[in-house]
Order: sequence, then C-alpha cells, then structure tokens
Amino acid sequence: MTISVLVADDQAMVRAGFAAILDAQQGISVLGQASDGVEAIALARSLRPDVVLMDVRMPNLNGIDATRELVTPSRGEPHVPRVLVLTTFDADDYVYDALAAGASGFLLKDAAPDELVHAVRIIADGDALLAPSVTRRLLERFTAQRPASPRRSVQLNSLTEREREILVLIGRGYSNSEIAGELFIAEQTVKTHVSRIFTKVGVRDRVQAVILAYDTGLVQPAS
Repeated sequence: MTISVLVADDQAMVRAGFAAILDAQQGISVLGQASDGVEAIALARSLRPDVVLMDVRMPNLNGIDATRELVTPSRGEPHVPRVLVLTTFDADDYVYDALAAGASGFLLKDAAPDELVHAVRIIADGDALLAPSVTRRLLERFTAQRPASPRRSVQLNSLTEREREILVLIGRGYSNSEIAGELFIAEQTVKTHVSRIFTKVGVRDRVQAVILAYDTGLVQPAS
C-alpha cells in the first residue's frame, strides 16, 4: 500500500527537499505541498493524505493550530490524516503543544533523510513517534500544575478495571511487552486490551492515550 503525504512548510526549498526525499522512496507518494496552515488544511481535505508533515511556525495559521483543526473530525469531512510535526526548535513546549493538539509524532528538521522516511512509515502505520521517556518528561513538566480535567475523566467511565490498569501503565511509558510482564498476561492479550481502550476513550495512538491518562489524573506527575 502506498503512503500518501502532504508537506506543509513556509520555506519553498524545505518543502521541495522533503518532497524529493519522500517521493524517491518506494511505497511513498507526495500528493502536494502547502506554504501555510490554511493551505495545509484546504489541501489535506481535498487530497486526503495519510500523513501530513507539518511545520510549527508558518504564516496565517501555525502548524499547531492547523494540526488541531485537521485531527478534529467533522460531519462533512470524516477523513483524519495523521500529523508529523517538524520544527527547527528542540523545545519542550513545542513538542507538548503539538502532541496535545493531536499530532502523532515530532521530528526535528535536521534529522537525517532516513529518519524522516522512517518517521513517515511509523506514523502511517498507526504508531506514535516519541520515546516513552520523552513523553513522560514532557507530560510531567506540563501537567504538574494543572488540575485533572473532569470533562475528560468522563472518557474513562466505560473502561473495565483491567483496562484502567493497563491505561495507567501506558501512561507510565510501559510497552506492550512490559505491560504483559507486569500483569502476567500474554502480550497478544495486552494488544487486544489496548485496542479496546483506544476505541472506548476515543484516542488514535499511544501518545494521545498517555496525554489522556495525565489529563484525567489517572497518572500523577512524579514529584
């Protein structure tokens, strides 16, 4: 299956460079390029790419706000692409804001070409591109002073006791195999539980599940 991609960046040479790298790969096709957030949303809705490479700093509408708009399904546009945020700034606030907006991954623009290709494939496959340790560091920093969200806590009501237990471990950065070892169950059983959790609470990947676990107070930031 070919992975379709949209590249959004306000610098023409950067856009062209990313597009050239990805178009040269087997199984990846660049459908279009956008120069700002507004154009990125319009093209994403018309072209329906699997993955959008989204720059953070763009005119008219920044990449974080554009990401939030793209990953919110609307009645007239059910297609939701996965977003890989790109930036030259290795700053925690950019990463957290991008993930909280609904991005599935984060990559610096100076990453090697093979890292970019790998990231696109990972995102398209439904996984999240961010190490659990980085996820925990970011979320603990940015949720330490925030109260749990009662509105988001409602999302947990449909979970069984076992599913809540697994969501806690996801929030702590455990992999499926680590969860299986912790709970003395088969890894395939964990995968089934994780899939059901994502469906019940309305998240698309592990990063979003971790954010939910912290946002609802199910997992507490470390002191």
